[in-house]
Amino acid sequence: MNGPWDVWSDCTPDCAAHALPRVPAPRAARRGAAFAGAVRRALTDGARMADPVRLRAHAASLLDALGVRVEGPAALTEGDGPGTLVVVNHISWLDILALLAVEPVTLLAKREVGAWPVVGGLARRAGTHFIDRTSPRRLRHTVQEVSELLGSGRSVAVFPQATTWCTADRGAFRRATFQAALDAEAPVRPVTLDYTQQGLPSTVAAFCGEDTFAASLRRVLAARALTVRVTAHPLLTAANGRPDRRELARRAAHAVLGGRPEAGAVVRPEAGALVRPETAAAAAVRRATPARAALRPAAALPDSPAAGPPLPGPGAAPHAPAPHPPAHV
Repeated sequence: MNGPWDVWSDCTPDCAAHALPRVPAPRAARRGAAFAGAVRRALTDGARMADPVRLRAHAASLLDALGVRVEGPAALTEGDGPGTLVVVNHISWLDILALLAVEPVTLLAKREVGAWPVVGGLARRAGTHFIDRTSPRRLRHTVQEVSELLGSGRSVAVFPQATTWCTADRGAFRRATFQAALDAEAPVRPVTLDYTQQGLPSTVAAFCGEDTFAASLRRVLAARALTVRVTAHPLLTAANGRPDRRELARRAAHAVLGGRPEAGAVVRPEAGALVRPETAAAAAVRRATPARAALRPAAALPDSPAAGPPLPGPGAAPHAPAPHPPAHV
């Protein structure tokens, strides 16, 4: 446990499943080698990696190596004035690469992420802003930091659910970072990420519970025609009224989670965690996902082309487990 604001998801590694037959082992191995090379190139770029043009190129290269494609808008942020607070649902470590491949922004992550193998090194060089979530007394300072970043014109991406879920319609939004947007008079861009395989809903990219980075990476390397769809919803600005952070978070959650913001949320008193029971949509995804035993045919279908530019993916990854999936304020 990292602190009193830890949020626990009822999703587990068992939620992650392929929607299509896996690619042959030799193809997965080639992807792994390509990903390892892309990681090395990114890390050796050093501080230059934070340059927006280079950062976007590295993110795209990593996704391309993994065989992951991205469908998304040309931009997520406003061009003038304060930066944009980009609020996103959280499913996978691939979420970060997908966002950066669409438009490089400053990411907000808990400080423990910076110490993770591979992911931590890339996050530090990408200019991620790390925060301390272990003490309630740090909350006010964190809000001020984000407000100052937005006020300086830097756009910031946050995952208000504070943990990962297996589908794009679950979890509840924490409200603290929305206060930063109000203080900086910055617009809020709700963004939904969801994953498909040849158009079929897929949970294969989910990185939940006690999952490890190595196990998650192996699933992604073997995934056929994996696509992450980035949907940018209309900006929330002062033109929408003068909401407080509760109302702003509610509007953003309504947009990002498909009209099901916090309904059904349950508080676990012992952990102070918000947990939502499985929704009908999440259950439908699981029902549409073939059972694991049916996902090991000898013959494999060719990857079908997916719309949008190819995005990078992982390669040779360390076998060290991540303490928990990325959690953000």
